[in-house]
Amino acid sequence: MLSGVFTYIEQAPVWVAWLVLAAAFAVLAKCADLFVDSAVGIAERLHLPKLVIGIVLVSVATTSPELSVSLMAALRGSPEMALGNAIGSIICNCGIALALCGVFSKTSVPVLKNAFRTAGGFLVFTAILCALFVGFDLTLSRLEGGILLLCFAGYLGLLVHQYKQGHMREVIEDAIAEEVAASPKSVFTLVLLFVVGLAGVILSSKFVVVTSVTIATWAGVPEAVIALTLVALGTSIPEVATSVVAAIKGQGALSVGNILGANIIPFCWVAGASALANPLSLSRREINFMFPAMFIMVAVTLFVLHTSEALSRREGAVLFGVYCLYIASFFLVFQ
Repeated sequence: MLSGVFTYIEQAPVWVAWLVLAAAFAVLAKCADLFVDSAVGIAERLHLPKLVIGIVLVSVATTSPELSVSLMAALRGSPEMALGNAIGSIICNCGIALALCGVFSKTSVPVLKNAFRTAGGFLVFTAILCALFVGFDLTLSRLEGGILLLCFAGYLGLLVHQYKQGHMREVIEDAIAEEVAASPKSVFTLVLLFVVGLAGVILSSKFVVVTSVTIATWAGVPEAVIALTLVALGTSIPEVATSVVAAIKGQGALSVGNILGANIIPFCWVAGASALANPLSLSRREINFMFPAMFIMVAVTLFVLHTSEALSRREGAVLFGVYCLYIASFFLVFQ
């Protein structure tokens, strides 16, 4: 039945694809929210350690939109969509989520130095590693994907060590408190919401991939362009929304730490798992654009956070301006 629906979308006028894509993003964001709330709620009812909940569940579950979309794209034979979404999510997190966190905050957002050093350093390391993997043969192989997953496990181990030392306790426990407070429900309700949320994430991700490929074909641009912009923005909606709300509530410091940490997951978890499912091969032009663009965005972000004790509106505007230049560069490279 779904194959018939997808065939109709591919053959229908392009406005149908745009409409379905918008609906799919809305469902994806809502189901991802249900998935995270229910997963954390179940873990709390099972009395799992806060360390496990905060580091594993919150960090992994909040990236379920990126993971699901990239996995679907890889299995469908759209490597540009899979890797482009992972890299584009990092750019969106820095250029939109962090930027808006600074812009909408009533006061300058303090930068938690421990979270900054840990997440920032590991992000640079994994970014360079992934670039080296694909730079020579233009492919992220299954072996290389497995190495990225091992790096992700190493990052979680580093967080465990820092948590036990008391360095990351504030970031982790505040994230847990926020998620648990959002879902004071019975175990049965939580399990039901978990199943519904997971199914919704998977199903809506399929529609995101199919409609995005259709739009890319209609526009006559590589799938990587749509993945780096439209798809990445759509799958980053949870991070963007959380950052804005946290900034308005005066909890921007928590968002800065969480966003930096969430940037590591697209490389290690999302790209690694997608490559294990199906090796990701791209063209030289796509590789030469997406990695330099990502490095520039990350470099500006880390420079801004390193040279200041707090993220101000002006610095948020700078990050957003770099993102706008990134969007404008598409017209030069992929015209």
